[in-house]
Amino acid sequence: MSNLFWLNDEQMARLKPYFPKSHGKPRVDDRRVLSGIIFINRNGLRWSDAPREYGPPKTLYNRWKRWSEKGVFARIMEGLAAEHSDHKAIMIDATYLKAHRTASSLRPEKGGRGRLIGRTKGGMNTKLHAVTDASGRPIRFFMTAGQVSDYTGARALLSSLPAADWMIADRGYDADWFRDALKDKGIRPCIPGRTSRDKPVRYDKRRYKRRNRIEIMFGRLKDWRRVATRYDRCPKVFLSAIALAAAVIFWL
Repeated sequence: MSNLFWLNDEQMARLKPYFPKSHGKPRVDDRRVLSGIIFINRNGLRWSDAPREYGPPKTLYNRWKRWSEKGVFARIMEGLAAEHSDHKAIMIDATYLKAHRTASSLRPEKGGRGRLIGRTKGGMNTKLHAVTDASGRPIRFFMTAGQVSDYTGARALLSSLPAADWMIADRGYDADWFRDALKDKGIRPCIPGRTSRDKPVRYDKRRYKRRNRIEIMFGRLKDWRRVATRYDRCPKVFLSAIALAAAVIFWL
């Protein structure tokens, strides 16, 4: 099939340092298996529908599940981002991801762990919070249920923010505690004030126009069907799909 995806030699060389060490029996061809995993995630296919060129579907699924639980795909995205991101200005925002019926069971898992899926006006959703660099390339992700406030994501991502000159965000992040926390980290906020404020907030309007880059980033991530629609019940596995998509689209 001519439309299959294959990682090239340069891409494999950049990914290899993040692969876990093989113990015991050597792994099968990393290029073939990872290319198949990317193809499945990009097209939103069932694992049983994987083209035969990628090998047995069970091999693809087992590698995907095992490496997702180990956080390998998240480390790949964060590692590649750390090498090449531009932190002169960073941006933060959130978007909704529709949950498919196969993932949207609200019954909690054993041990009290939730699915991170909530009911909103648009149905059952997961909310993805993201921080990008100045070019709109993702460097941090955090996932919550769909009804959770943007402030919760901002608070969770605050401690892991890289050193930067500016933080660009929409007025949904206009909170005194968030502005003060950014200033404590040496980051100047470029955030318009809410209309309910007594005094208007000054901000760099020309710099704020660049915020569309994070919206473009979300749009490109949602081109991957397994990201735009959540099929995976396990939040960690779904976050791995997002991290893998980000790594391939923006960092490879």
